[in-house]
Amino acid sequence: MKERLSKQLAEALRRVLEGWESDAELPAFSLDTPREKSHGDFACNAALLLAKPLKRPPREIAERLCEELGDGGGLLERIEVAGPGFVNLWLSGSRWQGLLREILAAPESFGRSDGGKGRAVQVEFVSANPTGPLSLGHGRQAVLGDCIGRILEATGFDVTREYYFNNGGRQMRVLGDSVKARYLEQLGLAAPPPEKALAQPEQHWVDDLGGLPVCFPRDGYQGDYIGEIAEVLREEHGDALVEEPGEGLFRQRAEETIFADIRTSLDRLGVHFDVYVSELDLYEQGRIEETLEALRERGLVYEGDGAIWLRATDLGHERDRVLVRSSGEPTYLLPDIAYHVEKFRRGFEQVIDLQGADHIDQFPFVRSAAVALGCDGDRMELVMNQFVTLSSGGTKVKQSTRRATFVTVEELLDEVGVDVFRFFMIQRKPDGHLDFDLDLARETDWKKNPAYYVQYAHARSAGIERRAREAGLDPARAVEAPLERLGLPEELEIMKKLGQFPEVVSEAGRAREPHHVAYYLRELAGLWNPYLQDGVNHRVLADDAELSLARLGLVGGVRQVLAHGLTLLGLSTPEQM
Repeated sequence: MKERLSKQLAEALRRVLEGWESDAELPAFSLDTPREKSHGDFACNAALLLAKPLKRPPREIAERLCEELGDGGGLLERIEVAGPGFVNLWLSGSRWQGLLREILAAPESFGRSDGGKGRAVQVEFVSANPTGPLSLGHGRQAVLGDCIGRILEATGFDVTREYYFNNGGRQMRVLGDSVKARYLEQLGLAAPPPEKALAQPEQHWVDDLGGLPVCFPRDGYQGDYIGEIAEVLREEHGDALVEEPGEGLFRQRAEETIFADIRTSLDRLGVHFDVYVSELDLYEQGRIEETLEALRERGLVYEGDGAIWLRATDLGHERDRVLVRSSGEPTYLLPDIAYHVEKFRRGFEQVIDLQGADHIDQFPFVRSAAVALGCDGDRMELVMNQFVTLSSGGTKVKQSTRRATFVTVEELLDEVGVDVFRFFMIQRKPDGHLDFDLDLARETDWKKNPAYYVQYAHARSAGIERRAREAGLDPARAVEAPLERLGLPEELEIMKKLGQFPEVVSEAGRAREPHHVAYYLRELAGLWNPYLQDGVNHRVLADDAELSLARLGLVGGVRQVLAHGLTLLGLSTPEQM
């Protein structure tokens, strides 16, 4: 509907310019939905944009545009000039009813588009390292990335979902040492003497592990899951692993166990990946050394203080960054650069990184280095998501990832279920702070819980169609119904809201902001649920057969759009609640 009107406006503007014999170019005008219903279905700013090149008052241009536009090829019921020169437009009711007929005729395609033209896009998200269970921040990123992928597919892109994790370097060594420390504790064995412990710069002497002095890594992982992994190893091997280094079986088993748990949580969330890539894969393929050598050939690498540095100041940054520590161990930056170069080597036309706010400082360096190595920086983008806080009873739940005193995705899914978890995680803009209201998420009253409010609107619609079939009325025939009978203001408003869906999906994909779909669904449900509540004025299965069939068409249109929107957010579409 909007596209058709835009074409009519463009043609009318050309006639205006020709009539005034102007060589001004056609402006890139907007056609927006006004906040106030009294301002029409759409508002156009073309006259304001033409005022300067035409050297005429915008209201004069707007009035001339209205004359040339007329009824917009039968689209418009009313048109007027407002304010300094806006043109407000009202579509005829028959056009909205015609739109509903289009939805009923091709329900699966409504809201979909081919703007992506099959272009290959990689969306990398979650990418949690196998050092602990999924936190709420990773859970939010999982839902965001999955929804962005779904929406991009609905707008014509060929999407690859990818998970990258660092399973090399110090953090994995610390993980293995942490498991071994718990293993020794469970065996009741004495720890190494303090002299030996203090001689190791990455460890320190602590005595808070069950009262037994243990050589525990600095910033070691202290969650219960570490002890559980150690207990399994103790049951399998007894004390045979006392001399086993933390880098050995302890690390291997920890990585395997934790990553299996992460996969289980993601599967439960309905989040699936096409490709998994690890840091060790890049080492084994020689990509790390290859990338370092390529940077060196371009004069972007130098040595200082025993380390190897990226000459980032030559790339426009305020400071240089370490690529390889003096110990010979690469920092995260070098594998990340190699990984992004590899993304483009695999032929992706666009790469989208979803990363937490704690990684925002890293991305500009990665992009600059990748550009220096021949990648197109305009095809690399960052979607940054803020952290999640959990509140209950108006008080924030204290969490600490270092001490592993945080609520995991699995725990929250047990509390509120997958659908509520996903809806709550997607309700805010990705780069906005998210306060997860646990009390509201636990709420089972559909009028209070926003996820259930939307799902209930779908379930009620499905229920009406079910009752219609039981009464011998086929909802599929609604496409042939006299939809012009849907003339009540509230019915027109619902149809207008349905008409906004394709644009909402398109904008959500363009901006990488799935919350637009969540907002839209709440607004649509906010019109639909009250409509159905009024069983007197809006009774669907009435004595008037034609009106019943027409209203069944409205029921079908709303249900289809709700179902499509819920699916884009990865939520179920219940037919009864």
